[in-house]
Amino acid sequence: MKQPAKLAVTGLCAAGLTLGLGIAAAPAQADDDYEVLVVGETLGFRHSHIDDTTNAIIALGAEHGFAVDVWDPPQGNSPGQPALTLPTSPFTTADDLSKYATIIFASPVDATNNLDPTRPRLLNDTELAAFQGYIRGGGGYVGLHAATDSMHTVPWYSELTGGSARFRNHPAQQTATMRVESPTHPSTEMLPTEWVRFDEWYNFTTNPRDDVHVLLTLDESTYNPGSGAMGADHPIAWCHNFEGGRSWYEGAGHVDAAWSDPLFLSHILGGIEWTAGVVEGGGDCVTFGEVGGVLDGLADGSMRAQMLGGDMSEYLADAEAAADAGDHAGAAAILRQAQGKAHGLQDDVLVAKIGDLIEWQVGLTG
Repeated sequence: MKQPAKLAVTGLCAAGLTLGLGIAAAPAQADDDYEVLVVGETLGFRHSHIDDTTNAIIALGAEHGFAVDVWDPPQGNSPGQPALTLPTSPFTTADDLSKYATIIFASPVDATNNLDPTRPRLLNDTELAAFQGYIRGGGGYVGLHAATDSMHTVPWYSELTGGSARFRNHPAQQTATMRVESPTHPSTEMLPTEWVRFDEWYNFTTNPRDDVHVLLTLDESTYNPGSGAMGADHPIAWCHNFEGGRSWYEGAGHVDAAWSDPLFLSHILGGIEWTAGVVEGGGDCVTFGEVGGVLDGLADGSMRAQMLGGDMSEYLADAEAAADAGDHAGAAAILRQAQGKAHGLQDDVLVAKIGDLIEWQVGLTG
């Protein structure tokens, strides 16, 4: 559920910047509620949508009350966005990055998919350490389209983007149907159950489902997925809570036209606002594995914790099995029992996370 709006700039223009124009971004104003960073820096293939994405996010910020910084300097054959970019890298320290409620990676391809450890990557060691500290300190991350085609030599980054799923390949651009799998999340509640779009559809190196909260899947029967087909279960958008931070990824958005589509932009805005901590709902991207990890962390060797923990593990396993079988009402009922038992462990985080699981499963019953 979206929290009450704070002071916001109305309309789609701010400081002379209108959607689609490459005019320099204005500095944060007093009535901006928070700041975000858009990263478009490119060391490999440059996607034409990066400029459109940047301007669209700046326009969203003007309308919804957040300021936007941009890091997209010219690099080699990449022109970058010199009129918009910060003068120096913002990835200095975790403390410096903490000014941003979320950081948006807009297809910053770096050509590290050959796995050559000597090839320069998007973030060097110092910058990566700052980014890791930012996430572990509760920061937000939004990955757009080719955000999964960057820093291939950094396993941590592929865990952040979700389930170690990397861009593998894509067929020709074509129309396909996405199906909403988590309809009560703030980034999907505005979408039709079957969402037909023209885009460039990614196949991934692995299915991230075991580690993420899947938001949207691709129906491969509605298009030709090519040689990298993932089969009946093809996640294309997902989110998860990661090392204290919040991560949200959308694989669509290659075509420039996406960034002037109001429905697509509403979806993206939901991802930005959720990772920024401005909105909540739909289970807040919880997974059964995440709750199991919280439970494991409470084991202290005592007989009481051992007994309650064992009961809780059985409840979670039974609820997950019911959810996997499509019995979401049954899963919610089991989780309510688990939540009652969780109070005995006297851990507020565990109780709250099981509450998120219940909210997620109840949302799927409709």
